[in-house]
Amino acid sequence: MAAVAGLCAMPVGAQVADRSHVVVVHAARMLDVAGGKIVTPGEVLVEGERIVAAGAHVDRPAGAEVIDLGDTTLMPGLIDAHVHLFLHPGEEDLQTVQESVPERTLIAAGAAEADLMAGFTAERDMGTEGAGAADSAVRNAINKGMIPGPRMRVSGNAISILGGHEDAIAYNPDQHVMSNATYADSADELVKVIREQFKLGADFIKIYETGRDSYKDGVFKTPYQYTEAELTAAVAEAARVGKVIAVHCTGEPGAAYAVAAGVVSIDHADQLSDATMKVMKEKQIYAVPTFTISEYFADHAATPARAASGRAQQAFHAAEFKKQLAAGVPMAMGSDVGPFPHGTQARELELMVEYGMNPAAVLQADLLNGAKLLGWGGQIGELKAGYFADVIAVPGNPLEDISVTKKVGFVMKGGVVYKQ
Repeated sequence: MAAVAGLCAMPVGAQVADRSHVVVVHAARMLDVAGGKIVTPGEVLVEGERIVAAGAHVDRPAGAEVIDLGDTTLMPGLIDAHVHLFLHPGEEDLQTVQESVPERTLIAAGAAEADLMAGFTAERDMGTEGAGAADSAVRNAINKGMIPGPRMRVSGNAISILGGHEDAIAYNPDQHVMSNATYADSADELVKVIREQFKLGADFIKIYETGRDSYKDGVFKTPYQYTEAELTAAVAEAARVGKVIAVHCTGEPGAAYAVAAGVVSIDHADQLSDATMKVMKEKQIYAVPTFTISEYFADHAATPARAASGRAQQAFHAAEFKKQLAAGVPMAMGSDVGPFPHGTQARELELMVEYGMNPAAVLQADLLNGAKLLGWGGQIGELKAGYFADVIAVPGNPLEDISVTKKVGFVMKGGVVYKQ
């Protein structure tokens, strides 16, 4: 049951931290993310929306409210660097055809709340899939305290080529079904669309660089959509106003073009060449594996043959992931939640452990790298003085059993308690 602490007298849904209210959150343990260790016990002193102190013991000012969470572990709020608030389980193309943008915006608001209640206090929305700039409205409503949800970085509608990965090319052409992405077919068109996206409120730009994929007889193939020169123009235009480009990119040669151009992340990253991995390590370009979505699609495939194909491709991706780890490619956590139920994406942390990372490294990828990728480095992702008071609690020890991140029992964001 949700409990609200440290608030002004405001209705539920319009929650803003009272700057004069001081709270001490206590638990049996606390995660030191950077150190990869557990502090015993754990306490966080919160004033307004910020952390004042954190450690085994903190000063308890007179009149401070104490929240004792008992035999749990305090952690920074989780970060998902690849979500789709405007999608839900079911046919993606049909959602954009059958559901109006107002309906999809209401669905997105519910998805944001579900993710927050699961402990995700910051997210990067990787495209509205045809809902235009509606994600800016959701982000703004969250920021104003009108609805509950994570801190959001939003891209608006993603960008793709005519007939590309997100174009509705399987429909009767006479129906003129719109693409789920915004068309741009040249460097000049990319620059124009990017300017439009920023005008409409995007924090960053998401571009489809590859697709659709094929995997047959152990061979993975995916066509690229934009050349290195075109992506370089896009990155330069975003950089002109201090912003960045992230790409949907599953393989080569698109990945090589994207890292040469200077994108901030390669999302999905099913297959990367040795040369691409070297550049990603040098430039600190993040890979965001998104294993959970592939697992979900395989588990819910229409036929046994498609399920087997999906699992084979997931095994290929897992093997490639091990190569990427060995090459020192920096990782961030993104689940691609939306086509599978919101609020369940901590499964991604489990899969990253299952496929080769230790729990401490996974949590550092999620929290430290995720904070940097979202542009909130030094503000979220750790329980430290001066950081936003985004605090969750889980049972057990996440360094020993990463699955406890699926059992979040306490959620505070910006000093406001949303779940206890």
